Amino acid sequence: MILIGPISTGKSTLGKLVAQKLGIPHCSMDDVRLDYYKEINYDEELANQIREKEGLQGIYRYWKPFAGYAVERVLSEYGNCVIDFGAGDSVYENDQLFKWVQQVLEPYINVVLILSSPDLEESIQILNERNSGIVSNGFDLNEHFIKHHSNYDLAKFVVYTKGKLPEETGDEILKIVKL
Repeated sequence: MILIGPISTGKSTLGKLVAQKLGIPHCSMDDVRLDYYKEINYDEELANQIREKEGLQGIYRYWKPFAGYAVERVLSEYGNCVIDFGAGDSVYENDQLFKWVQQVLEPYINVVLILSSPDLEESIQILNERNSGIVSNGFDLNEHFIKHHSNYDLAKFVVYTKGKLPEETGDEILKIVKL
C-alpha cells in the first residue's frame, strides 16, 4: 500500500497506523530517500548551493530526478508493507519523469491519495494553517501540490481527512483498499 499527497496531510501518521492494524512493516520515504539519492550521485553541497541561490523552487527542481529514482528503489526494496511517500515523490512537472513514475506505480493497486478536503481551496487553507504556508519567490508549494495533476493521476483511491481522527481515516483506508 502506498500513501501519497501534499505536505502535512498525515501520510506518515496514517502509514504507521494502517501498517500496525495490518501487522505489516511501515516505510516512510522521508527516512530512506537520501540513501537512494546518493546511489545516483546526489551532491549535498551542490543542493545547499542551489537552495541558497535559487530558493525552494531551485532545490525542488534539483531533487526531481532523484525522487523518481527513489520511488523505483523503495518499491523494489520494500514489499508487503505500507509506504508513505514524501510530498514531492508523487508530483512531477517533467512529463518524462511523470510517465516513468506512473509506469513504476502502475502494478500497485493500493495507491491512496490523502487530502484534507475535496474542496481544493479548503485543502490549501488547511495545509497553510498546519505548516504556516510554504512560499518562496512566489512559488506556493502547498497550492502546487494540491492543484498539480500528478497525485490525482497516480492515485487509485482518494481519502479526505477533514473532521476525522487519524484512526477513523486509517479505518476508511482499510475499507476501500483491495487486500
